[in-house]
Amino acid sequence: MGKYDEGTRDALAEAFEREGIVMLRDHFPRATLEAWRDAFAPLLKPHVDADANGNRGPGRYYVTLPFEGEFADPSIFCDEDIVGIVERVAGRDPVMCQLATDTPVLGSEYQDWHRDTPPLFEDAPETPSFQLAVNFPLVDVDDHNGPLETTRGTHRMSRDEAFAGLQAGRFAAERVPMRVGDVLIRDVRGLHRGTPNLTGEPRPMVVIGYSRAWYFRPEVRIDVPRDVLAGLPARARRLLRFNPLVEKTARVFDESYRQFAY
Repeated sequence: MGKYDEGTRDALAEAFEREGIVMLRDHFPRATLEAWRDAFAPLLKPHVDADANGNRGPGRYYVTLPFEGEFADPSIFCDEDIVGIVERVAGRDPVMCQLATDTPVLGSEYQDWHRDTPPLFEDAPETPSFQLAVNFPLVDVDDHNGPLETTRGTHRMSRDEAFAGLQAGRFAAERVPMRVGDVLIRDVRGLHRGTPNLTGEPRPMVVIGYSRAWYFRPEVRIDVPRDVLAGLPARARRLLRFNPLVEKTARVFDESYRQFAY
């Protein structure tokens, strides 16, 4: 059923259209995400052991999550409120295309300001939304452990216009503290960056990607085990329809996904 009625979802979608981001506070159960955190810890370690410098810049790791166990929970990726907002903003019958994490550790630095995808057309105005990121942390996030820094309203303008506006102070750089259970939905074209984690504990942030059915980027995908898919409700299976089916999920992935920096 979800937490929100249709009118509230409409209002959240309208706010998203203006600003490119919307926050759902205290949306997921904390205990559920603490189980995700515990399951994630052993997945991060091989990446840190393999590359002490980080695979997404100094002290920062992009880690794809295996679609199994806690990470294949339809109450999370098929949440009625989230999917309802996604459909209002990015069109009916979307697809889920990404399940991963961004994790800065001690020694991480500011990322360059960037978007997570190129424009559809380099020589034309920005289009309506076609890919959204749903972010939620597995630990509480404050100014000390690497909060997202973002801008509002830059999702509907060219990269050059957005960056010039940021430099000129027309768009404020806004840090986003979050508690476990909070959910941020954002247009991936909004200008943003990661900030340093100054603590000794990793700060994992989950990203679930949803896009219009016709939008495909080969560097992001979800390997879906056949037995996991068979146990999901119909709506969840529909969201996953364009992802490859596998017999068993890999534990370490080729992390080729990159942001589009200036």
